[in-house]
Amino acid sequence: MRSLRKGRSDRTSGLARRAVPTLLSAATLVIGGVIAAGPSHAAPAAPAPHTSTTASAAHANVPIHRLCAEPAKPGYMACNAVARTDVKQHLSLRPHVAPSGFGPSDLQSAYNLPQSGGSGQTVAIIDANDDPNAEQDLATYRSQYGLPECSTANGCFQKVDQNGGTSYPAPDAGWAGEISLDVDMVSASCPSCHILLVEANSASMDDLGAAVNRAVTMGAKFVSNSYGGPEDSTDTTSDEQYFNHPGVAITVSSGDSGYGVEYPAASQYVTAVGGTSLQQDGSARGWSESVWGSSAGGEGAGSGCSQYDAKPAWQQDTGCAKRTVADVASVADPATGLAVYDSYQASGWNVYGGTSASAPFIAGVYALAGTPGASDTPASYPYSHASALNDVTSGSNGSCSPSYLCTAGDGYDGPTGLGTPNGTAAFTP
Repeated sequence: MRSLRKGRSDRTSGLARRAVPTLLSAATLVIGGVIAAGPSHAAPAAPAPHTSTTASAAHANVPIHRLCAEPAKPGYMACNAVARTDVKQHLSLRPHVAPSGFGPSDLQSAYNLPQSGGSGQTVAIIDANDDPNAEQDLATYRSQYGLPECSTANGCFQKVDQNGGTSYPAPDAGWAGEISLDVDMVSASCPSCHILLVEANSASMDDLGAAVNRAVTMGAKFVSNSYGGPEDSTDTTSDEQYFNHPGVAITVSSGDSGYGVEYPAASQYVTAVGGTSLQQDGSARGWSESVWGSSAGGEGAGSGCSQYDAKPAWQQDTGCAKRTVADVASVADPATGLAVYDSYQASGWNVYGGTSASAPFIAGVYALAGTPGASDTPASYPYSHASALNDVTSGSNGSCSPSYLCTAGDGYDGPTGLGTPNGTAAFTP
């Protein structure tokens, strides 16, 4: 039996405080003219995710909590999504009031993405448990931002269980929030893409892995996974079967607890996606980014050197003999977080973050870039086009040696990999 994938249990002592920018976007951190404090997102019935605070540049507390409960059984995973609890949530908005958090136009601007493209491509989302409101919440998000309809009726949206049917697993509020984040981020990066939501029976790696295989069997060429747990010595023998799919771009979130490696981000077959803090500024790009995290560690994008997984041929960094995490990144810091609509045991418009935001966003960018080569491992693509990425050169997610595994600098680094999207060129063959 594999050792306990305890997910976030080593983080329950509290997340480290760090310096992060306050949320800036075309939609400021106000909903209905009110900023409220205190948690309002309902926790799942399972053991409640812990709550913490982060410190902004102005030294104001930014309280957050993790959406998913700690796994309590061997072989189980936790989602990498966090919610801000200082933003008043609403099921609906007053006319002409934008949701808090970055929306699709912000992200398209920040990452130089086309507003069209991806038509006919399907991005699969892999999550555990059921979100009964997934389709209607997706409709609310897309309507708010003027995105094309994506529904079962028009063939754009499909929800299946891990066997490809409609015997959906038990609902869970935490994973429902994760699902909302995932489908909204695919919508933000690739509005014309179809979305296939595959709901695993449970958060076990075996069920989640079966859901990955199901998505590929159903024809998805882009598969997003926003979950992880501690590495295990059996990963390379028992779990790699779920991610070894030539011709399919598989993205995985790198983790939300700062320096340290999770699986399946450590798999040599996936694109491990780290996270940044994103701000508008007066530069030519109009945006700037730094590592999500701090040198104190404890919170932020995961990174580091795998204990077990082999180094893929395209990785050339010399400070890690095995697989290095991450490959690329995009915004994940909840303090510069994303507008998400989630109504299942939650209160509608929220500001979410975590590398659970960056993994589906990057899956959508891959879809914009076109179908991967049939025999390719698309995780290699950015390494052939590093100059087509925004190099993130500041910030860290902990302390380590060699320092590039946890600290940003010119070129490759652990927390942000090769950088963030600047258009789609880095994600093409």
